[in-house]
Amino acid sequence: MNLRQLEFFVTLAQTEHMTQAAKDSNTSQPNISHAMTMLEQEIGVTLFEKKGRNIQLTRHGRIFYEYVAPALAEIEKGQRKLQEMVDPDSGEIQFGFIFTMGANLAPKLTQSFHQKGHQKINFEFQQGNSNQIIQMLLEDSIDIGICSKVSNDPELIYQILTQEEMVVVVPLEHPLSKFDTISLSQTSDYPYVYYSKQSGLRPYLDQQIKNSDLNLEIVCELEEDHSILGFVGQNYGIAIMPDIPSISSFPVKKIAISDVLEDRNIYLAVKKNNLEIPVLKKFYDFCLKNANKNWS
Repeated sequence: MNLRQLEFFVTLAQTEHMTQAAKDSNTSQPNISHAMTMLEQEIGVTLFEKKGRNIQLTRHGRIFYEYVAPALAEIEKGQRKLQEMVDPDSGEIQFGFIFTMGANLAPKLTQSFHQKGHQKINFEFQQGNSNQIIQMLLEDSIDIGICSKVSNDPELIYQILTQEEMVVVVPLEHPLSKFDTISLSQTSDYPYVYYSKQSGLRPYLDQQIKNSDLNLEIVCELEEDHSILGFVGQNYGIAIMPDIPSISSFPVKKIAISDVLEDRNIYLAVKKNNLEIPVLKKFYDFCLKNANKNWS
C-alpha cells in the first residue's frame, strides 16, 4: 500500500467513474484499475463494485474511505504547512514569551516585523514563565521564545535580547515610599513578597540578595508579576521586580535601586535545527537586531 494508491482510491470513490478519476489524477484508466486491484489484494476485501456504467464503493470500501479520506487531507495539510514554513515570505511562527515581555517588547517586535513587509507571516502566541517557555521549545509547541536562561539544554541556542531594570515596589503608605532611590540594605527590615521557584527571575533575585548579604523575611511567594503587584498593593510586603509599564496601574510606589546589580539578561531562545527554517531565521535575526530599538 502506498500513498499514490490511496490517492487514486479517494478520487475514484468521489467520482465513481474510472475515466473521470483517471483524468482528475492525471493518469490512465489502466493505472487506476491496476492500483485498485493491488490495493484490494493487499487489504483482502473488495472496495468497489460496478453499478451500470459507473462504479461505487462496497460496504468495506465505505468504511475504508471514512479513514483514508481524512488521513490524506491531514497529510496535504502537513505538506502545505511545511511549504509555508520554508517560504521566507509566508507561513506561521509560534512565538512564546515570559509575562513581562507581553506588555511591550513582544508586541512591538511582531508589529514592526509586519510593518517591514512581512504581513503574510502570521503569529500564534503563548505566554508562561521561563521554565514553561523552555519546555514548550523542547516539545516543539513553540518555534521561538523570550525567556530567562534557566536551562543549558544542548538543543537550544540562547542570545541576549535585552535587559530588564530592577526596582523596589512598596505600598503607597509604606515608610519607604518617601524615597525615590534606596539601597537594598534599607529594605531588609520589611517583609517581602517574593517570586516563587517556578519563576525564571527567582535564581537572579536569590543571587542579588546573596551578593548584598541580606536575610529577608518572605511572607509569600508568587509566580507572576501582576500578582506580585497586587499583593504589594494590599500591604502584604514589598518586592523587587522588573520595571514594567503596568506598575503604574497598581497602588504602589516604584523606587530606584542604588546598588550595582548584576545584569538581568533576557534571552531569545530557539532550537538549533529550527534556524534552518527560512521564515523563522528571518524573524530571529530581526529580533536580535531590533530588540533595543527606541520605537516611538
